[in-house]
Amino acid sequence: MKDTLISRLAKIQQELKAPKNQFNKFGNYKYRSCEDILEAVKPLLNGLALNLTDEVKEAAGYMYVEATAVITDGNKMQAVKAQAGIDPTRKGMDIAQSFGSSSSYARKYALNGLFLIDDTKDADATNTHNKNEVKKEKLSKKRFEDALKALQDGKITKDKITSKFELSPLQTKALELC
Repeated sequence: MKDTLISRLAKIQQELKAPKNQFNKFGNYKYRSCEDILEAVKPLLNGLALNLTDEVKEAAGYMYVEATAVITDGNKMQAVKAQAGIDPTRKGMDIAQSFGSSSSYARKYALNGLFLIDDTKDADATNTHNKNEVKKEKLSKKRFEDALKALQDGKITKDKITSKFELSPLQTKALELC
């Protein structure tokens, strides 16, 4: 194979090992950061230049960061873009941290695309941080009494009550007695 930019990039893609050196205590999983990828790829560049840029954009009222990872031999270049949404009201972060977090995330995924790093088995790609869990509504005394009346009138089942609502131990016992 001729020593082209694409052949040199293909060699990097084959040789690159970017371990998951970070650990998320909240989600209890390992992941790799943008910095982990950069640290692993730098020794493999062999004269190629790698550049990362960000641009803040907006679509349909939502702000996002678009990162571009570019590799070049000085004559030809190969670029990959990735986007990450920005939530300026994210809990526990000021606006600069929110932008920075989105930038890091977009850059990581631009590098993933450029170097063919598969994150499908990476918890960073699959972890929902319990966002898919549906919180059950707690029932006040009045609403629970209304639910019991609806149960007696045949308008609702016990299963519907227990699947839809979070019951106190006393409410669970009362439901069992019905």
